[in-house]
Amino acid sequence: MDIDICDLEEKKVGKELYDYQQDAIDKIFERLKNFPENYNLLFQLPTGGGKTVIFSEITKRYIKEMGKKVLILTHRIELCAQTSNMLSEFGVKNKIINSKVKTLPDQEDFMCFVAMVETLNNRLQDDILEMEQVGLVIIDEAHYNSFRKLFQFFDKAVILGVTATPLSSNVKLPMNENYSELIVGHSIAELIEKGFLSKATTYNYDVNLGSLKIGIDGDYTVSSSDLLYSNYLMQEKLLGAYQEKSEGKKTLIFNNGINTSRQVYTLFTNAGYEIRHLDNTNSEQERRDILTWFKTKPDAILTSVGILTTGFDEPTVETIILNRATKSLTLYHQMIGRGSRILPNKSEFSVIDLGNNALRFGLWDSYVNWYEIFRSPDSYLENLSNDQEIERQFKYKMPVHVRERFAKSESVEFDMPEEYTKVMKEGLRPKSAIDRSIEQHTKICFENADDIFDARDLAKLLDEDIEFRVKRYSYCICKSTDNYVRWLQEDYKIQLSLSLTRKYPAIID
Repeated sequence: MDIDICDLEEKKVGKELYDYQQDAIDKIFERLKNFPENYNLLFQLPTGGGKTVIFSEITKRYIKEMGKKVLILTHRIELCAQTSNMLSEFGVKNKIINSKVKTLPDQEDFMCFVAMVETLNNRLQDDILEMEQVGLVIIDEAHYNSFRKLFQFFDKAVILGVTATPLSSNVKLPMNENYSELIVGHSIAELIEKGFLSKATTYNYDVNLGSLKIGIDGDYTVSSSDLLYSNYLMQEKLLGAYQEKSEGKKTLIFNNGINTSRQVYTLFTNAGYEIRHLDNTNSEQERRDILTWFKTKPDAILTSVGILTTGFDEPTVETIILNRATKSLTLYHQMIGRGSRILPNKSEFSVIDLGNNALRFGLWDSYVNWYEIFRSPDSYLENLSNDQEIERQFKYKMPVHVRERFAKSESVEFDMPEEYTKVMKEGLRPKSAIDRSIEQHTKICFENADDIFDARDLAKLLDEDIEFRVKRYSYCICKSTDNYVRWLQEDYKIQLSLSLTRKYPAIID
């Protein structure tokens, strides 16, 4: 197995158990003794907390104390190998059931098996393979729904699901329908305080997500994400955020689509940075080479799509960039968790959020009531802020390079809701707030321009500010259809151009 894709933090731990891990094991074993069969138990522990270490020790103890066999299920081949290696470190002789294993003539030689869910399901469905004397089934990454199909084959066994986020990947199949009880381990904040995880500093960059579409899985579609994150403004925002907060640091960028990731690669390459792109179309050799490069280069930048959210660990990562939005709490925690591993010289890491994710879910280390989510997942999901509610909280801040072009102006700020309230109190028409905003933009362009041509160039730098102000105005008048907002933004730019022309009456185009 390639060391680049194994769980290094758990590998380092070996047979050593920390206090919080031992506490979790004791709680789980108490349930196993009270409910020796036909009981489904779910255990939650944050990414990086050592879940594989915990269930490896549970496997060892269960075999010794109960005298029954243990089956461990994973959803990816890399996780099978990692789990098997960890079990071996704990002295548990085990056998991997992969695509090459058709039957188990040596079943009596093993007390523990590690299997890919799809492979095992195919064997059991076809009656090719029969699992005997299995008393405990452990499911890694239990929030995935692919495991449910196997429950019928182990109706006498105890099922132990393990996950960092006990929230089903399918909202129509809640986890409380398959698990009787949830045990919650130490929180992210507690593991940070105890020195087991690095502390994250999050930098939010407000993004208008109005163009994103929701797919049948409940998350944003790849196609709509590609369109948004490939446009010039978002590419500029990404590069600017990296240069401002992460330049020279080892950085992992998560994207929603392959097209976006490839454009990120081109963007950074053209800016003079060394970067690699990785997705599921890369060969195994290419993947190994890229991950080796990423591991050994101190300021490496790796842009990727999906495949590094689980089964990958590189403790030297200093910055995680979320160049995407997601409605999945699980994915949010998985992505940020890739930067949370500690090292002797690393106790902190950065998160650059370009998808309003922290505004949607809260900071990565914020308290989460997992018991409530387990009991009422629908209620939790319904109470998440939607994109429009999040955008109402935005505060526009002019980018530094744009502000420098308006250096002669003492202030470039304009509070649209406040101005709207003023004009209404004065008995003026609502659109007077837009007129006053145009006047203010005209003023700062005039103050910083030498002539009409210079002023018009400056006005083009205000597009993002104009879009922000018009969106705020549309909220004030409760009329925010996409067509109306686009028309108002275009009309604003026309009126600003006319206003600037009136400032320079001696100039004839």
